[in-house]
Amino acid sequence: MLKEFKDFIMTGNVIDFAVAVIMAGALGAVINGFVSKIAMPLIGLVTGGVSFSDKFWTPGDTNFKTVAEAKEAGVAAVEYGAWIDTIISLIVVGFVMFLIVKAYNKTKKPVEEAPAGPTDNELLIEIRDALKK
Repeated sequence: MLKEFKDFIMTGNVIDFAVAVIMAGALGAVINGFVSKIAMPLIGLVTGGVSFSDKFWTPGDTNFKTVAEAKEAGVAAVEYGAWIDTIISLIVVGFVMFLIVKAYNKTKKPVEEAPAGPTDNELLIEIRDALKK
């Protein structure tokens, strides 16, 4: 059973998948860094200095300045700004993956179709004609 497991792990598909997962994790970290450190501050400039990551809502009449302050008071905080950051990150990840797949597809050589041989009917006609001679 150990040998079967080793054979399974060493197949190309599993190793390719493992590399893809590791690369996806690294790419996700890069993109999340881009969104939180570059894109969102630029969006904040366009929106008048508003930082979406700091936006939250708490039920009730009490106003809190930060999410940490609300949580310390034991009040549930709906952090919709962080969710907006996540949505923007998803869109950026999707766009980057689209570009990667598009570039990869350009590098693939088109598959040449095998030349079509004679059909069954054509072969039978040739055999018939050869037998007539």
